Amino acid sequence: MANPPADYAGAFMSGHVADPARAALVIVDMQYATGHPTGPLAMKMAAEGTQATTAWRFARISDLVIPNTRRLITAMRAAGGQVIYVTIGAAKPGAPDAPPHMRKFFADTGNHLGARAHEIVEELAPEPQDHIIRKTTVGAFSSTNIDHLLRSLGRHDLYFTGVSTNMCVDTTAREAADRGYAVTLVRDACATTHEDLHEAALRNFQRFFGRVRDTDDVLGELAPH
Repeated sequence: MANPPADYAGAFMSGHVADPARAALVIVDMQYATGHPTGPLAMKMAAEGTQATTAWRFARISDLVIPNTRRLITAMRAAGGQVIYVTIGAAKPGAPDAPPHMRKFFADTGNHLGARAHEIVEELAPEPQDHIIRKTTVGAFSSTNIDHLLRSLGRHDLYFTGVSTNMCVDTTAREAADRGYAVTLVRDACATTHEDLHEAALRNFQRFFGRVRDTDDVLGELAPH
């Protein structure tokens, strides 16, 4: 994508030096339901003959999101940071605990507790010291105790990866910024259905909400100095 034109917003963004001791990697919705090329959404598109619609999404997940998130997990743990998984889905089939606009999506992808669709993808499997929070809304702050958890853990610098860039990742990251957290979206560890939506979300986020960085940049921040 072409470089965007100069923007006045950058002049008002406060500088921030990341502190690994207060950092957390927030991995959003990396579940089989919509975050894996063998999951229900991918299979539904293939069965309908519309897999071209999600081709960019799942190629990017396989090629970039999963491997880069694995690198970030390793680095965050080594730096003494916290790894937090945010999942999306219903408590039961039929999604009675979900807002109306999410129920059909959960039902059609079989995304509820106990179902494989709801599980975090094996390549990014959590470890016992990690935290997992389930949400039923696009943004995590609306339907979970993530704010309380982050403050209890003393985490202020948040790095976001996952899917979808312009939906659950972006919304949760914006909610975090509005609550005073220092937020970074990891450009090459996020994906959505279309590249233009991905790029637009990142471009808009870095206007006041926070930073956008590549995985290698974040690894450099987390490395011992």
